[in-house]
Amino acid sequence: MHKKLKKSLLGIVLLGIMLLGFSLIPAKASTKTYEIGTDVTYPPFEFANKNNKYIGIDIDIINAVAKEEGFKVDTKQVGFNGAVQSVQSGQLDGIIAGMTITKERQAKFDFGTPYFKTGVVMAVAKNSKITGFKDLKGKRVAIKTGTAAAQYATSLKKKYGFKTVTFDDTDNMYQDVLTGNSVGCFEDQPVMQYAINQGMKLKIVTKPANSGWYGFAVKKGTHKELIRMFNKGFAKIKANGTYNKIVGKYLGTAGDSKVKGKTFTIGTDVTFPPFEFANGQNQYVGIDIDILKSIAEEQGFKVVIKPMGFNGSLQALEAGQIDGMIAGMSVTKDRAKKVDFSNPYFMSGVVMATSSKRNITSLSQLRGKKVAVKTGTAGAQYANSIKKKYGFKTTTFDDSNNMYQDVLTGNSAACFEDQPVMQYAIKKGSKLRIVTKPVLRAPYAFAVKKGQNAALLQAFNNGLKDLKDSGTYDDIRAKYLGTKEEKKVADTGQSDDDRSFIGLLKENKDALLSGFAETMWLTIVSIFFATIFGILVGLLGVMPNKFCNSISSILIYIFRGMPLLVLALFIYTGIPSLTGEKIPAFVAGTLTLTLNEGAYIAAFVKGGINAVDIGQMEAARSLGLPFGKAMRKVILPQGIKIMIPSFINQFIITLKDTSILSIIGILELTQTGKIIIARNLEGFKVWTIIAVIYLIVITLLTWLSNWVQKRTKV
Repeated sequence: MHKKLKKSLLGIVLLGIMLLGFSLIPAKASTKTYEIGTDVTYPPFEFANKNNKYIGIDIDIINAVAKEEGFKVDTKQVGFNGAVQSVQSGQLDGIIAGMTITKERQAKFDFGTPYFKTGVVMAVAKNSKITGFKDLKGKRVAIKTGTAAAQYATSLKKKYGFKTVTFDDTDNMYQDVLTGNSVGCFEDQPVMQYAINQGMKLKIVTKPANSGWYGFAVKKGTHKELIRMFNKGFAKIKANGTYNKIVGKYLGTAGDSKVKGKTFTIGTDVTFPPFEFANGQNQYVGIDIDILKSIAEEQGFKVVIKPMGFNGSLQALEAGQIDGMIAGMSVTKDRAKKVDFSNPYFMSGVVMATSSKRNITSLSQLRGKKVAVKTGTAGAQYANSIKKKYGFKTTTFDDSNNMYQDVLTGNSAACFEDQPVMQYAIKKGSKLRIVTKPVLRAPYAFAVKKGQNAALLQAFNNGLKDLKDSGTYDDIRAKYLGTKEEKKVADTGQSDDDRSFIGLLKENKDALLSGFAETMWLTIVSIFFATIFGILVGLLGVMPNKFCNSISSILIYIFRGMPLLVLALFIYTGIPSLTGEKIPAFVAGTLTLTLNEGAYIAAFVKGGINAVDIGQMEAARSLGLPFGKAMRKVILPQGIKIMIPSFINQFIITLKDTSILSIIGILELTQTGKIIIARNLEGFKVWTIIAVIYLIVITLLTWLSNWVQKRTKV
């Protein structure tokens, strides 16, 4: 009976396994496979490696997209023309073969999101004396069938009087030039550059022209789902960095072992939109941030963004506290003496803006007036260089928003700012208007400390070149500025945000809570160490020893007399300059508050003890108590009662003083407010919210102080 039962159960289990297996087979088969045509003689986009495996930018992109979207691809290496014809005839589902998007092709194909920017160049043999199209008269050039480069060459041959000879593949075209049959060839720039990097004895003699974009394509009106999946998957691989890694892998500049896998700390100013600011999710974005992150992904290193303000970043860089700086930093001769700049990545210029209500239209109308500038910027340099000529005075601010507000409130007649930054602020609702054309045009560049981090600088240059080659750089610019930034500033989708107090609170609650938590943590840690420091120094001041008294007085004099801002900068940027050792911002901030607030605590500890009737000590000593015991048992209990209100007041003062530490990049409440305002330019509302938060906390502490005073009957 048992055996029959066991057999029955075994049979049921086996049947279940079989049914499960059958159920899985259709699921596996349901993963659709698309046949994609490509050209394998077009490195670095598609070619066969030493193991005869088909690889390249195009192959890796389509495979990565398929993986993201859950479909399969079967690439058919049929050559460019074969792939085009096969897709048109319906033999293949799609084509990815370095195919430039043109109007003629758009009439026959549906293209996915453009994935690589390119331009046509002319190359000649390395020893050739040909330097341009004018030298081609009466000669022959080689082109590849059906390519955009062939179209471009054909459009020029009548004007410059040359003939063309056509080849089906790239290698034969190159060989025709190397053997001297043709004097030059036309090819897409990245393909030509890759061939030269691989040892092809050719040289490029013209700049990229007839620029266009490569696109994945399907037959017109068919495979809409495939195009949809390609676009969706491509957006994913762009966002997660896969795209940049693929491009970097084949363009030959990625993988510098000196930076690969390393993490670099980069200082920036996150109140400088559209180059660096915090978005609605309080993530740091902007042209500078996106360029840096894309380069880091492509070159294989990591970055930690340190929001410190422009001046703070510059000083931290010089002190060696950070490895690099990217903050819309104009390349100037003075700065070049202290930092090493990368290749420029953006050309800017300074403009003057004034309130839309004021009738100022030129520099000559500024005589006798005040203008607002931002510390350390090219706008400030320009304003200072002309203020004598035009007879105006300058007022300096640490961030752009306060500078704009000074103009809007009428305190200053105008302000000077970089043109794209000013235009972005106006687009976001700032009621200013630009009244001068850009001057003092200078490029922005990434910077490292003079003579240091050369590998990082080289990696940045390599990555920047790759971003420009791949079109990612243009994508980033267009994302924030539009394709023609002088005329059009892109809407980043924030203009419809709720700008009421409630809306701002909802949108920024996480950032405000984070800033508040940092403020409280910094206050508690600092007051703890400041109390220890203050009590020790205060006790030294009441010891029956002149040397101890002198030490106490000197420490109190130095740290109470030194401005908190100066002390913070001295510790964070001055000491590392001398020692070469980095000091974390939080440690530097805590040390600053400990020394400054500790000096005040020492003063009232000393005063509190001295306030106890001197007869108390004399009586204790006359009873035979030693000084230490008399102090512990008799004097301090009375002195502490006197000191308690001062301790709580000092806690409140320390809490407020944390705001000064935003200068060294600590993201406490005030710095958080600056970052939010830089994005939405709602200075009044955001500062009101932050002021209310401070007032609530300080009111609670004041009540605590009053309660303690009552309990201790001070």
